[in-house]
Amino acid sequence: MTQNLLANETSPYLLQHRDNPVHWQAWNADSLALARREGKPILLSVGYAACHWCHVMAHESFENDDIAQVMNELFVNIKVDREERPDLDLIYQTALSMMGEQGGWPLTMFLTPDAEPFWGGTYFPATPRFGRPAFPQLLQGIAETYRTETDKVLQNVAALRDGLAKVARPPAGEDLSIEVLDTAAAHAVRMVDPVRGGTTGAPKFPQPSFFRFLWRTYRRTAAVMFRDAVTVTLDNICQGGIYDHLGGGFSRYATDPVWLVPHFEKMLYDNALLVDLLTEAWQETTSPLYATRVRETIEWVLRDLRTGDGNGGAFGLAGAFDADSEGVEGKFYVWTADEIDALLEADAEAFKQAYDIRPDGNWEGNTILNRSHTLALADDDAEATLARCRETLLAVRAKRIPPQRDDKVLADWNGLMIAALANAGAAFDRPDWIEAAQSVFSFVHETMSDGTRLYHTWCAGRPAHAAVLDDYANMSRAALILAEVTGLKSYIDLAETWVEAADSHFWDGADGGYFLSADDTDDVISRSKTIADNAVPSGNGTMVEVLARLFHVTGKTAYRDRAEDLIRALSGGPDQHLVNYGTMLAAYELLDRAVQVVVIGPPADPATDALLRTAFTASLPNRVLTRLAPDTPLPEGHPAYGKGQIDGAPTAYVCVGPTCGLPVTDPEALGAALANG
Repeated sequence: MTQNLLANETSPYLLQHRDNPVHWQAWNADSLALARREGKPILLSVGYAACHWCHVMAHESFENDDIAQVMNELFVNIKVDREERPDLDLIYQTALSMMGEQGGWPLTMFLTPDAEPFWGGTYFPATPRFGRPAFPQLLQGIAETYRTETDKVLQNVAALRDGLAKVARPPAGEDLSIEVLDTAAAHAVRMVDPVRGGTTGAPKFPQPSFFRFLWRTYRRTAAVMFRDAVTVTLDNICQGGIYDHLGGGFSRYATDPVWLVPHFEKMLYDNALLVDLLTEAWQETTSPLYATRVRETIEWVLRDLRTGDGNGGAFGLAGAFDADSEGVEGKFYVWTADEIDALLEADAEAFKQAYDIRPDGNWEGNTILNRSHTLALADDDAEATLARCRETLLAVRAKRIPPQRDDKVLADWNGLMIAALANAGAAFDRPDWIEAAQSVFSFVHETMSDGTRLYHTWCAGRPAHAAVLDDYANMSRAALILAEVTGLKSYIDLAETWVEAADSHFWDGADGGYFLSADDTDDVISRSKTIADNAVPSGNGTMVEVLARLFHVTGKTAYRDRAEDLIRALSGGPDQHLVNYGTMLAAYELLDRAVQVVVIGPPADPATDALLRTAFTASLPNRVLTRLAPDTPLPEGHPAYGKGQIDGAPTAYVCVGPTCGLPVTDPEALGAALANG
C-alpha cells in the first residue's frame, strides 16, 4: 500500500506536503516504477516553496481528506519542486503550452505510467471558481477518459511527444551582427512603458536580462531612448512598493501597472540580476539611488539569506522567502497609519508623507511602503531622519512571524549572486563584498561538487540532484568575474573544467546547442534546450558569454569557435523572437567587440590599485580585465601578448580586437582610453 513519502526529502517545498493525506511520492525510479506496475496515470504537481497559489491549492485540495482519497484511488501522485528539477518543469510546462494553456505554478499535469503528458493545467479550485472546474470532478473525468478513451489519450501523447522533440531542436540561424542587435533593440524598446518603466501593462516584472540588453544598446549607440527605457524602469522599481524599503531586496514582481503592489515573494535570482544591472547603470549615471539600493540589497542578502556554513566559514545563499506569513500574503510587510504614528511619534508625519501612508491605506486597508511620488532621494538631513525611522520599524517588524525561508542552496542562483557581489564589490570598492562572493563560491565548489561535476542543490546538510546546464554556465561566469576582480588564475582553471564538463555531457553533437539536462540524466522523457531568457538568463545565452570571456582571457580559438557554433545553432526563427534572447545578444557583442584591459603591476602597489579602480568604475559593459604580476606572461593568443611594464611602473593596456593602444601608467590616461573604448 502506498503512503506519503515526502518526509524523506530535503526540499522545503516537498516537506510542506509531507503531512498531506495525499500519498505523495517524490520523482524517482521507484515512483515511476509504481505507476507502471499499477497501470495508473500519474498526477504530477509541480511548484515551489514561495509560491502563493501553490499554498492555496494545497490548503483547498491536498489537505482535504475527501479529495485526497480520490487522488489516491485514481492516480499515482508525484510532487516535484521546480527549483530542484528545472529540467522536469521545463518539459511539462512546454507540453502545457502546446495544449494552448498558459503556464505557471502550481503546474498540474496528467501523465501516462511512462511519464508522457496527455493533459494538464495549473491551479484548480476545490469548487468551481474563476471559470475553472472543481478539482474533484476534474480528477474523475481525467481518470475516466484515461480508462475509456485510450485512442484519444494516445493521440495527445503522440502529438506532445513530437512537439517536445521539435522544441529540443530549434531552427538554426546565421551569424549575428551588430545590425541585427540594433534591430532587436529597436523592437524591444517599443515594448517599454515610457512613464512607469517595465514592459507595458500588468503584472510588471523587472526583467533584468531584457533591460540589460537595452542598456548595452545605449552604451553602444548613445541613443538616449534606450538609456531612458532602463533608467525610468530602475527609478520606478527602486522607489516602488516592489522594493522592501525596510529590509532591502526586491519582490518577484508587481501585480499592478505602477509597481505598487508586489507579489511578496523574494527570490535570490531576481535580486542578483538587479544588483548587477543597477551596478552597471550606476557606473554611467553615478545615481545615489542606485548605489543605495545596491548596498541595501546586498546587506539583505548577506544578512537574511546566508545558510550552510562549510569549510573555512564558506557559506551558501538560500533561495527565497515566501510571499505568505501566518497564511496571509504580504502580512509581514504592510503597516497601518496608526502603527506608524505610535512608533515614530514626532517623525511620523514626515515618514508618512515620504512613504505614501494614508489613513485608509493604499492596499486592502493597509499600506505598502513606497516612494513612487518622487524618483530621487531627498536631501541628506531628510534621508537621515527617514533612515532612523526605518530602523525603528525594522526592529518592530523583526518581532512579527516571518515568511518561511526556502533554505535550498541552488548552484545556478548562487552563481548569479556571486557574479553580482564581485561586480558590485569592484565597482563600489567594497572588498568585503568580493570576500563574500569568494566565500559563496567556495561553498558551491567544495560542497556541491565531486571535483569535475556539480550538484544542482544543497539542503539539510547534503547535496542532491545532478547539475543542469545553468549551474555550469552561471558558476563558470562567476568564476571568470572573480578572476577579474581578484587576479587569481585558479578561477579561470575552474571555469575551463566546468566548460569541458558542459561540452562532454550537455552539447548536442547533432544539431548544436546545449541541452538543459546532462546525457546521463535517465528520468526525463525529453532533453530540452533553453534559448529565451525568462526569470533567469537562458543557460545557452550565458554559455555564449562564458565562451567569449574564455576566448578573450586565454586566447584559445576553440572557445570562440564553440561560441559561434552555439549562436548559429540557436538564433533561427522569426526576427521578433530575438527580443527574448537578450543574454545571447549581449554575449555576442562581448565576443565581437570586447574591450580588453590588462593591468600589470605588483598586487599590493597603490599605483596598481589606482589603475584597477579606474578600470572597475568605468562604464564599460564589454570590459574583460586581466591583472598580472610583473613578469607573468599573457597567453600567446592575447592581443597584448609580449607587452610588459614601462620603466618598472604599473602599466595598463587597452585592446579592442587584435589591436592594443599605447601603454599608460597614469589612471587619468587610462580613464580617457576607456572612455574612447
